[in-house]
Amino acid sequence: MSLRLVRRTSSASDQPPRRRRGRPLRLAGVAALSLAGLLLASTSTNLLVEQVEKTNTVAYGQKVHINEGIINVTRTGDAGPTIVLLSGLGTPAPGLDFAPLIRELGGYQVIAVEGFGYGYSDMTARPRTIENITEELHEVLSTLGVRAPYTLIGHSIAGYSTLYYANKYPREVSAVIGIDPTVPAGKSSSTGTTAPAERAAADYSWAHIPSTLGVVRWATALGYGEPGGDSFTPAEREHIRQMTSWNFGNQAVTDETLRMGENATKLRDVRYPGNLPVLDFLSRDTMQQQPDWYAAHERQLANVTHHELVVLEGDHYLHWTQSKAMAKTITEFLGRSGVKQGL
Repeated sequence: MSLRLVRRTSSASDQPPRRRRGRPLRLAGVAALSLAGLLLASTSTNLLVEQVEKTNTVAYGQKVHINEGIINVTRTGDAGPTIVLLSGLGTPAPGLDFAPLIRELGGYQVIAVEGFGYGYSDMTARPRTIENITEELHEVLSTLGVRAPYTLIGHSIAGYSTLYYANKYPREVSAVIGIDPTVPAGKSSSTGTTAPAERAAADYSWAHIPSTLGVVRWATALGYGEPGGDSFTPAEREHIRQMTSWNFGNQAVTDETLRMGENATKLRDVRYPGNLPVLDFLSRDTMQQQPDWYAAHERQLANVTHHELVVLEGDHYLHWTQSKAMAKTITEFLGRSGVKQGL
């Protein structure tokens, strides 16, 4: 018996399927190109729309020229005691943000100061140390010819400014009112990194990239940064949406954000003068999020003879929804305190 050897030639059907390695790479390339195209289109559209907006939107306020640049302010009322409003960190348009409260403070001269990086003020500035911020505020009020003493009202991080200002210029401040103000010794003061005071304000152009790409514009269209309540006019809301995109991530505010820890450290052991009336409005929502919020404010004001803490329902931006109640309480508090004000 003979053996016959048969050589079998394998066919393509017998081979294991080969991975098409090029396909995932091609898909990734298509995805990358599509994303790049979308970003390019978004950026181009955003820049065009922003240019049109800035051309057609009437700016509000008054430009004040000081040594460091231009700061925008709004002034309302020509009679009565003077109140100076200071916004929280990153507020895109303080003059509009405070509009509901300003309308309720009809018996006062109200000045909302938009520091560097805010509203229609210059977007670049020297290092945002608490010393520089305070000096600039004082220069603005002096340039405007505002007669002292006056009441300072600060929202959120502006609690740093009111605290430092009241100690540096005690004869010029008749009272301080905080709108859910940040306490340097509180937990929120530990946020942010420390940027040494001796270091100059850097180029933070990277922080503005989301705005340049149009991401912030699309976010505002979906409700990002939308003021709560029904106290704003449609025109004010639209203007705020625009300025949120224009001013997002600018150099001055970015530097201020990175110096939060530094400024908090400087103020950690500072207290208001004992004879200065201080009223703090505290948000119920913030108290629920930070259990020590009320106690931290009470500790800060323990040495102040005439101080009051008033808890209001609402979020951190109490002046959006509680302006009527706040204005009434402010008038009553200043009356009880026997506050003397410059006219």
